[in-house]
Amino acid sequence: QVQLVESGGGLVQAGGSLRLSCAASGGTVSSYTMGWFRQAPGKERECVAVISRSGGSPYYLGSVKGRFTIARDGAKNTMYLQMNSLRPEDTAVYYCAADSGWGTFFSPGEYDYWGQGTQVTVSS
Repeated sequence: QVQLVESGGGLVQAGGSLRLSCAASGGTVSSYTMGWFRQAPGKERECVAVISRSGGSPYYLGSVKGRFTIARDGAKNTMYLQMNSLRPEDTAVYYCAADSGWGTFFSPGEYDYWGQGTQVTVSS
């Protein structure tokens, strides 16, 4: 059973950058479909980016495409979300998630393992 721990959140001004990390233990990031989700107050959790276990092009939420980049480092057993040109509407708790399936999954219910979340706040 994989355990996930996020880090890297914080407060940043609009236009700034942050890099989130998701460190895995008890399993390797390359053996899972890995995703980043976010949840703002009063809103549903939404899928931001996914990198499939089977490889291929990552998926990005339309509003973050071109600004966010998902990646994983097998040697460090860590997944990352590089976030550039941040906007106030990116403010949310960001979660990493993992699933042992081979597809690209967008629904939170399809993921078996979750981190505790890290807060990202973008000020205007």
